[in-house]
Amino acid sequence: MSVRVCVLGSGSHGNATLIATEKTQLLVDAGFSRRETIARLAAADEQANGFDALIISHEHSDHVRGLESLTRDAAGRATPIYLNEATCDAIRWGRRAKAFELFKPGETFAVGDIEITPFTVPHDAADPVAFRFDTQGIGIGLVTDLGYIPELVKRHVAGCHCLIFESNHDLEMLKVGPYPWVVKQRVMSRHGHLSNLATAEFLREDFDGAARVLVLAHLSQNNNHPEIARMSALEALSARGRGKALELSLASQSAPTPVFRF
Repeated sequence: MSVRVCVLGSGSHGNATLIATEKTQLLVDAGFSRRETIARLAAADEQANGFDALIISHEHSDHVRGLESLTRDAAGRATPIYLNEATCDAIRWGRRAKAFELFKPGETFAVGDIEITPFTVPHDAADPVAFRFDTQGIGIGLVTDLGYIPELVKRHVAGCHCLIFESNHDLEMLKVGPYPWVVKQRVMSRHGHLSNLATAEFLREDFDGAARVLVLAHLSQNNNHPEIARMSALEALSARGRGKALELSLASQSAPTPVFRF
């Protein structure tokens, strides 16, 4: 048996992550069209045989833009969509979907052999959540789109073997960048996105070091640079003596990460 994780893309233009075992294949968020999702799966050498479920974190377009096109597989069978009630209500067509399942933040549910625990995060959406996935003794945390890191988040990601974690912007690049001031305030707010500095502080002070793979995700294309985010994380890990046996990867907007196997 094996567990596979691949971030198909992450950023303001689209988000989707594959989490799969030999029995179950999940797509977490649906920010790309069906055609693009299949192309990215192929680029990662993953089969596009249909998903057992689509798992949705919140209603922002970069997470649901391709949702309607992915609700049926190639054979026309409906794919279950798992989301919470407020998110469902915020997606106008959601209530017309024939195959959706509502979950509640904090309550674990299962799809196939994967247990999924959604938990609340601070972001400017109806009821945004991040996720922990557990299967075959492997824990996977997927945490993006949050303005700060509450204790609830730290608790849920403890012990994860794979951690996908937001490192959205460099504060100085954001401050001098092209965004209008109101947008800059939104990004920097407690319901916006995590800066490299905030993520580094978490890695230095609260990260338990259990992860074998750490993926920095949702990097801003305008207000960050992959090497700045990478060095910020590496310095924080080094300060705590962690990271020597850890694989650090950066998710991209334009291409999938490697497939991480556990």
